[in-house]
Amino acid sequence: MSSRRVRAPTAGNSRVGAGKPALDAKVQVNARIQINGHASERPPSPWRGSRERQHDREVKREAVIRAAAHAFNHKGYHNTSLDDIAAALEVTKPTVYYYVSNKEQLLFECFVAGIEPIRAGLREAKSLAGPARERLNTVLRNYAQAMASEFGWCMVRVEEQDLSPDMSSHIKAMKSEIDQGIRRLIREGVQDGSIHPCDPKMTAFALAGSLNWIAHWYRENQSMTGAEIADAFITVFDNGLQPRR
Repeated sequence: MSSRRVRAPTAGNSRVGAGKPALDAKVQVNARIQINGHASERPPSPWRGSRERQHDREVKREAVIRAAAHAFNHKGYHNTSLDDIAAALEVTKPTVYYYVSNKEQLLFECFVAGIEPIRAGLREAKSLAGPARERLNTVLRNYAQAMASEFGWCMVRVEEQDLSPDMSSHIKAMKSEIDQGIRRLIREGVQDGSIHPCDPKMTAFALAGSLNWIAHWYRENQSMTGAEIADAFITVFDNGLQPRR
């Protein structure tokens, strides 16, 4: 937790009247509010600027991650340098280092940015009522849109790069979370009758495999948007998973 110190105003700037002793910060605020019996607006909180700066930092950090994803998509991970990313953002290389420690972390952050909507879909599916097939469609729609985003390449190619053992282990754990969540929904769908009886493991592999392939062929300038592609895939999946009449 930050321990930033806020300096109290100096005596020369904080006296209510000439010859009167300086007031502490809290009394000064109250004094200004009631000067001459007239209420005035409370001065802005000194923490407001901190919140704005934090928001500004998060926006810039997201811009760094998106620029990295764009560069990895077009040049590949190994052919992209931090200098390339800095140049794309029109900043210096040390500025990039302010937001990430190295290129490997950038790749990981791109992966996390892409996979987080899928994890959010799983959390949403777990909290909703209704047939499991409908809840599974929520997850698969998020999955498809993630693969059609600028982070799709990083999501499918991340394990092909020379990453540290710790980073690889963390990525595999997150992918396993998605896989197990999809299998769980398939099992629940078979149990509640909304999904035709099938092997949950093989079905999850088939769904994920087809969705992952989107990242290999989809480009932003194509006629269909990511959302439209997601809808098209869901229609195919839903027709295949629903019980036979």
